[in-house]
Amino acid sequence: MSKVIGLTGGIATGKSTVAELLKAHGFKIVDADVASRKAVEKGSEGLAQVKAVFGDEAIDENGEMNRQYIGQQVFYDDEKREKLNAIIHPIVREIMEAEKAHYLSEGHDVVMDIPLLFENGLEETVDEVWLVYTSPSIQIDRLIERNNMSIEDAKARIYSQISIDKKSRMADVVIDNFDTKLELKQNLEAVLAEKGYLKDI
Repeated sequence: MSKVIGLTGGIATGKSTVAELLKAHGFKIVDADVASRKAVEKGSEGLAQVKAVFGDEAIDENGEMNRQYIGQQVFYDDEKREKLNAIIHPIVREIMEAEKAHYLSEGHDVVMDIPLLFENGLEETVDEVWLVYTSPSIQIDRLIERNNMSIEDAKARIYSQISIDKKSRMADVVIDNFDTKLELKQNLEAVLAEKGYLKDI
C-alpha cells in the first residue's frame, strides 16, 4: 500500500535537501512551490484571474506574473493577500492532487513537499507529517548567509510562520538538521530504516 508523506519545515531548515534525498530513494515528490508557479504561468487561467484583481501591472513585459509588483501589493495588505491566495490555492491544490493521484495509481510512495502545511491546515490530507528541524538561531544564520538578509528581515520571515518548535510537536516524524549534509542524510536514512522505507538506490 503506497503512503503519502507530508514533508514540511520552517524557512532555511533544509527541507529542499531532504526532498532531494527522498527522491534518490525512489519517492515521487509533489512540490507546492512548483505547483504555485504552474498555477500562474504565462497564459494560464490563474494569471488571468490575478490580472483581473490586481490590474495590468500584475503582468510584466514577457507576459508573466510581475512577482515584485504582486509581492509589494500583498506583503503588508492582508485583504489583498487573501484575494491572491483565494485565486492561487485552489489551483495549486488541484495540480498537486492530480500529480499525487497519478503517482499513487502507479504504486509509488509520494512526498507532498509543502512549506506551509500546518499553516494551511493540510495535515489531514497526508498519511504522516515529516518535519525537517533545526534551531531558530541556525535558521537565522542560514537565511542571512543564503539570502544576504539583514538579521531583522531574517527574523521577520521566520516569525511569520508557526514556530519550528510548535511544528515539531505536531509532526509524526522529526528529522534533525543541525549540522552537515552528511549528518542530515544519516538522520534521514535512520528514519527510513525504522519506517521500513529504506530502498536500494
